[in-house]
Amino acid sequence: MAHQCQGTLTPRSAAMPVAVEDIMRLLCSISEERKMKAAVKHSGRGALVTGAVAFVGGLVGGPPGLAVGGAVGGLLGAWMTSGQFKPVPQIIMELPPAEQQKLFNEATAIIRHLEWTDAVQLTMLVMGSEALQKQLLAMLANYVTRELRAEVQYDD
Repeated sequence: MAHQCQGTLTPRSAAMPVAVEDIMRLLCSISEERKMKAAVKHSGRGALVTGAVAFVGGLVGGPPGLAVGGAVGGLLGAWMTSGQFKPVPQIIMELPPAEQQKLFNEATAIIRHLEWTDAVQLTMLVMGSEALQKQLLAMLANYVTRELRAEVQYDD
């Protein structure tokens, strides 16, 4: 599944410096190798659906309809908040530039001692170090959980 990391970025431009693009490719490669996925929970949407279905049930069936509508709406709302898991590499590539910059800053704090010229060399250096991989994965999982309020899952 290397295709998710390769070729999904927009062409290099002043908006995305080479270093940011290289770090995004690195994080994409690491998270892809570990089959990392994340599900953003849509709790607000679920609550809205629950209330709307209960309201319609109340309009159509009075008090018993309200009870049935609340139950059905609750089930539908719970199903919606369970979240759909997406591959983390896809999430990384879809981040707006400001969020990619945040991720870049956190990643460079971990790999600042490495010397690299491109994404391929950087990825090879990191893939050769289990400790660096673990640090970057932990940072990425923390970022996804904290900033995107998502649940992280690994399919190892």
